[in-house]
Amino acid sequence: MSELSGKARDLDVADELGKVRAQFVLDDVVYLDGNSLGALPAHVPGRVEDIVRRQWGALRIRSWDESGWWSAPERIGDRIAPLVGAAAGQIVVGDSTSVNVFKAVVAAVRMARLEDTGRDEVVVDATTFPTDGYIAESAARLTGCTLRPVTPAEVPGVLGPRTAAVLLNHVDYRTGRLHDLPSLTAAIHEAGAYAVWDLCHSAGALPVGLDEYGVDLAVGCTYKYLNGGPGSPAYLYVRRELQDRFDSPLPGWNSHAEPFGMRTDYEPAPGAARGRVGTPDILSMLALEAALEVWDGVPIEAVRAKSLALTDFFLECVAAYVPEGRVESVTPVAHEERGSQIALRCADSGDVMERLIGRGVVGDFRRPDVLRFGFTPLYVGFADVERAARVLAEVLVP
Repeated sequence: MSELSGKARDLDVADELGKVRAQFVLDDVVYLDGNSLGALPAHVPGRVEDIVRRQWGALRIRSWDESGWWSAPERIGDRIAPLVGAAAGQIVVGDSTSVNVFKAVVAAVRMARLEDTGRDEVVVDATTFPTDGYIAESAARLTGCTLRPVTPAEVPGVLGPRTAAVLLNHVDYRTGRLHDLPSLTAAIHEAGAYAVWDLCHSAGALPVGLDEYGVDLAVGCTYKYLNGGPGSPAYLYVRRELQDRFDSPLPGWNSHAEPFGMRTDYEPAPGAARGRVGTPDILSMLALEAALEVWDGVPIEAVRAKSLALTDFFLECVAAYVPEGRVESVTPVAHEERGSQIALRCADSGDVMERLIGRGVVGDFRRPDVLRFGFTPLYVGFADVERAARVLAEVLVP
């Protein structure tokens, strides 16, 4: 046994989250792509069968009341809330991340203009996931604003009296860089603007602190570190103090104060429910609710501690096994700047990842030259990490 494999064994023995791993369906692969699609919690298939056969098949329309379908968006939002540092009553689940980004950015501009009609600029992370950029540009056109793409590091220097809203990613999807949510949010507020954060690559991997840092609006998906399943619904956070001013650009009957009144005039529902639009996707939503049970009794601080230990150990193993110069980490070394993935620059990344997957190590790559390895602390162990680095070295140097 090598020194690193022995270390991996010892770390796994001491892992306080190790028992959670048994709650997932895992085969004999090292699954390091949970930052794209989380693994399946073992109890979810049985729960989905009950939803389909009993709630839908037997109870049918009665399930809107008797099975709690109608209240699911807020109820599941309250389950997600502790994972992102939010009190209950501020998150609604539904729609896609893209749709929720649109709601949040437009609503942020509208709120800013209620206070100052001269605010006509939307700042967006120039390195953001492409869809966020597309939607920010569309929202800017819709509201008559100018779009200003800058890097997160440049944000404080461009804020001013024209800034209405700022859309940022908490963790960069390519590099795994963790951006400074507290200080950037404070700078945005100092300028009189509204902060909108995309949490897709941080929720379920590290503490976020939405309430603590006064974030105005936030969105995120649930199929990555929250393990909700492919296409599971996203969520929208609206800080409690802003809910009575939140003016959604997509008002629907589900967000009406009297949804079954069928009134021709629109009156938004109180609280987070005004972030709803149309009929919820019940099958996916309840599968997500079941998946979130794996978080019962799991403190997000313990998840973060293991995440940092896993990524540190992976970098240590790569340095020991992979010949110098063959790969280059583009993920920050500093813990306060790192999410829960490691991105390695590698000239032939597509071919390398294909060979890794063929050897039972599943990650992904982003063009032109980045290998991505996501570390999901609920089910990834230190032995997985050592094996992944060892196989990477064998693939790179046949």
